[in-house]
Amino acid sequence: MKSVLVLGGYGNFGKRIVEDLANLSNITIYIAGRNIDKAKTLQDQLASTAKAELKRMALDITHKSFPHKLKALSPDLVIHTGGPFQGQDFTVPKACLNAGSHYVDLSDDRRFVCDITQFNKRAQEKELLLVSGASSVPGLSSAVINYYKSQFLQINAIDVAIAPGNKAERGEATVRGILSYTGRPFKVFNDSRWVNAYGWMNPKKLYFGSKLKGRWLANVDVPDLELFPKVYNVKNSVTFQAGLELPLLHWSMIAMAYMTKIGLVKNWAPLTKGIVKLSNAFKTFGTDKGGMNVAISGLTKEHKEITINWTLFAPNGVGPYIPTLSTLIIVKKLLTDKLSTRGAKPCIGLYELEDFLPYAQRYNLHIKEQQLG
Repeated sequence: MKSVLVLGGYGNFGKRIVEDLANLSNITIYIAGRNIDKAKTLQDQLASTAKAELKRMALDITHKSFPHKLKALSPDLVIHTGGPFQGQDFTVPKACLNAGSHYVDLSDDRRFVCDITQFNKRAQEKELLLVSGASSVPGLSSAVINYYKSQFLQINAIDVAIAPGNKAERGEATVRGILSYTGRPFKVFNDSRWVNAYGWMNPKKLYFGSKLKGRWLANVDVPDLELFPKVYNVKNSVTFQAGLELPLLHWSMIAMAYMTKIGLVKNWAPLTKGIVKLSNAFKTFGTDKGGMNVAISGLTKEHKEITINWTLFAPNGVGPYIPTLSTLIIVKKLLTDKLSTRGAKPCIGLYELEDFLPYAQRYNLHIKEQQLG
C-alpha cells in the first residue's frame, strides 16, 4: 500500500487535496501539520466515506526534527501545501530526497519554483520526481499554452490573469505571500527586454466574458514571468496580473503598493492577520464567481497574426479548488506509475490539458476559447 503525506493537510488547499485523494483505495494518507486537533477534525469528517486509510500526524517543517521524522516515515510521496513559500527554504524537498519520497508542492513563489532545479541531478540519481508549482501557475497556465503552441510559428506575447470572487475562501498564507511583494520591484519581460514591474500596480480592467464581465487587475509576481520567456521563446512580453473583485479592496491594495514603492511602508506582510480580518468584513459583498484568462498572441505557420484567448469561469465558490488540480493530476499519475519523469523541475509539461478536463466537468467549470485575427 502506497503512502502520501500532505503537509498542511487541513489548510485551505490541503483539505481539498485530502478530500479528493480519500476516494482512492489502497493508499494511506497522512494529514500532517502543526495542529493535530485540526488534522483530527478533518480525519473524523472524512472517516465514514473514505476509501483510503486516513491517519493524522503532528509535524512542523520548521523544527529541527522534521527531516528525521520524515525519514522514519519514508512516505512514497509528499505534498507540500504549507505556504507561504515566499522566503521559505528548501528544507522539505531536501528532506524528501533523503527519505526517498517523491515531492509535489503548490508554490507560486518565483524563486522557490524556479530554483527547485538545483536538486535535479540528485533527484535523477535517486529516481525521484520533485515538482514545484503544481498549481494554477505555472501548472495549469503552462498546460493551456502547451495545448495551443503548435498553432504558432512564433509566440509574441503571453498574458495570464486570475480574478477570484470576493466570497471565495482565501487562506492567510496566500494573502501573506501577496503582501510580501506588494509595491516591491520584480523583473518582467516586456518589449523584448527585462525591466522592473511593481507588485499590485499598473491597474487595468479585463473583460472575462458575459459570466464574469470586467474585473480590475494589477501586477503579481509569479514563476511564469521568469520561466515562460525562455520555455516558449517569447519575442515581446509575458505578463501576469490578478485582482480583487470589490473595487474598494482592489484600489486599497494599489494604494498600499504605492506607499511601499515611495518608502512609507517597508513590508505589509507582518500585518497579514489584520488585513485578512478586515477583508473578511466585506465577504457579504460581491460574488463567489472567479475566472482565469490565458491570452497567447503570435504568428501562425501561415504568417498570420492571431490571439487565442482561453477563459475559465468558476461558479459557486469552486475557485479555491483550481489551485489543487495540477497537484492531484500529477500525484495520481505517480501513484499509478503513469508518470516516468524524474528529476527536480517546475510544473511545466508534466500533464496535458485533457487531464484537467474531467475536473472541469466535476466542478462545473466553464471553458471558452476565442481566436482573434
